[in-house]
Amino acid sequence: MALYEQVCIARQELSNTQVERLSEDIEGILSDKGGSVLYKEYWGARKLAYAIKKNRRGHYLFFRLDSPPEAVIELERRLRLNEDILRYLTTKVDKHSEEPTPILASKQVN
Repeated sequence: MALYEQVCIARQELSNTQVERLSEDIEGILSDKGGSVLYKEYWGARKLAYAIKKNRRGHYLFFRLDSPPEAVIELERRLRLNEDILRYLTTKVDKHSEEPTPILASKQVN
């Protein structure tokens, strides 16, 4: 299986419970196809650099995935169809970093 990192931006109108349910849906899609979420972070509702679908803010989610390519293709297909997702980016990595993400590290310093 391959290693991936993914960032999703969800609509600002979603509540925290809806964002958590969205995160669980992502985990469910991957597990159905033989993949898994190794690590996830909620980065909070942050201001966007520019408006996306009339949204100025969005809920940011970060995932580290261990999954076959077919599962990632299916996940991206479903994210495209989900109206609550504004943007997503999935990148293939050689190995996952053990350090916290820069967003989480900056929150811990403050």
